[in-house]
Amino acid sequence: MVGLGNAQRWDIFCRIIDNYGDIGVCWRLARQLQQEYGMHVRLWIDDLQVAQRLIPAIQPELPSQFVDQVEISLWEACFPETVPADVVIEAFACDIPQTYLEAMADSKPVWLNLEYLSAESWVRDFHLKPSPHARLPLIKYFYFPGFAAETGGLLREQGLMAARQAFQGSAELQAAFCKKLGIAELGTKVSLFCYPHAAIAALLDDMATSSSPVHCLVSDPKLALLAEDWLGRSLAVGEVATQGQLSLQRLSFLSQQDYDRLLWLCALNFVRGEDSWLRAIWAARPFVWQPYRQEEDTHLAKLEAFLDVYTASLGDEARQAISDIHRTWAEGHWRAGDIDVVRERSGALQTHATHACQQLASQPDLVAKLVIFCKNLF
Repeated sequence: MVGLGNAQRWDIFCRIIDNYGDIGVCWRLARQLQQEYGMHVRLWIDDLQVAQRLIPAIQPELPSQFVDQVEISLWEACFPETVPADVVIEAFACDIPQTYLEAMADSKPVWLNLEYLSAESWVRDFHLKPSPHARLPLIKYFYFPGFAAETGGLLREQGLMAARQAFQGSAELQAAFCKKLGIAELGTKVSLFCYPHAAIAALLDDMATSSSPVHCLVSDPKLALLAEDWLGRSLAVGEVATQGQLSLQRLSFLSQQDYDRLLWLCALNFVRGEDSWLRAIWAARPFVWQPYRQEEDTHLAKLEAFLDVYTASLGDEARQAISDIHRTWAEGHWRAGDIDVVRERSGALQTHATHACQQLASQPDLVAKLVIFCKNLF
């Protein structure tokens, strides 16, 4: 195995299961490894068509290509004979190809399974646990992102906090971004990104009957279709439809960089899954999170663990109010009047969001901890 003195080769394997979440995390990870640590990164993706939505420079007809100095390769069923990298990451237990695994037995790279983000306490006990392969002379390590110091940390690029603070402190930068996307001043800005089974109609009803104007921004095409069902008509990209106190606007599908700026801009963000959830935390704005729905309601346990960590410093009333809103949304419902509840507590929630972001950003980020761990194994 090579040492860290030379640029390492990293292979990241990603199966696109839930549209943008898995590839979103893997793409951020790959770019940060390359840009901040100079690693040679090859990202194996099983669906380049879907990945292109998030990475527009991808040409799906090409089985291998470079984007932002990251090599992107198509992960096909008939996997080509390939020399394994120095570090191999299978994202979210995606199971690397058998032929690649067999080749790893000769070179013995660092092998990690990057797990999903969770605030649950058991994560600390299982982070970096080794798992010897049953047949081959290989050891896989389970890498758990998390909110506690004993975990693998949170994915965060160097300079992200400074960029966000500069944007939120500059009326000119915000105005330029709004002009680029065609966003007007039509009320309290709220971004909406959720799973299709969410209580979207009830939420939009509540916005429409709010005590003051709400400007709801939707950039996901599938979610826009559901919003159109509620509206009763189609909505072109950039168009605004008004119903009661609600101004509903459809935006074009956004790059990761522009989505970050949308989160930075809005007073409240509805997010889902993992990637947008974490970006909402780094946005230092109040948000409502919808975890990925799982059997036996295990996602609700994941939500409770996060609420215990994230709302700990809030006052009792504010903590109860925002926790109840999260629970209701995660269970597939929305209560009339909750938009006004959030608005009434906006000052305390904004102060808390800023403090929580600063506190979490003071910890080493995931990639920094990951690189150090691999270095120590070489």
